Amino acid sequence: MSPLGPSSGRRPDGAAFVIAAILAAAGTVLIAEGARIPARGGYAGVGPGDIPVLVGWGLVALALWHVVAGLRGGRGPGRVRQDAVAILWITGGLVLQNLLLWQAGFAIASGIVFAFTAAAFGRRNFAVSLPAGILLALLVYGIFDRLLKLNLPAGPLETLVFGG
Repeated sequence: MSPLGPSSGRRPDGAAFVIAAILAAAGTVLIAEGARIPARGGYAGVGPGDIPVLVGWGLVALALWHVVAGLRGGRGPGRVRQDAVAILWITGGLVLQNLLLWQAGFAIASGIVFAFTAAAFGRRNFAVSLPAGILLALLVYGIFDRLLKLNLPAGPLETLVFGG
């Protein structure tokens, strides 16, 4: 009797093992690097290195889950075919955001990635999605800048709305 059951005829899923290896490697790096951060937890006992370690252990757990799924041999829902055009839209938006973040500011750069992601999902009306993304990003910028006192890259739009 095989671990897959009596003559199931299914082979282990190689793609699940590749994903498991990538998840385990990323988790191991996070655990190791998080452990190197000095533990200054204060009265709460939680330090800056604890979250990377927690996320790392979560990735290791997901890796184990993928190994189990791979050993089951592809039972369960089938894989969804990837839409290369949608992936290119999102990737292009992220590249533009990274290129424009320090020149144009957070709101405009994030509005662009919002509009490109909307285009990836089929909403290619940039006259609507771009201003909506910029307004949403301005709201996020305001929360981070005014309420949380965390600085995001400011451009001319942020300076106009929130002052310099």
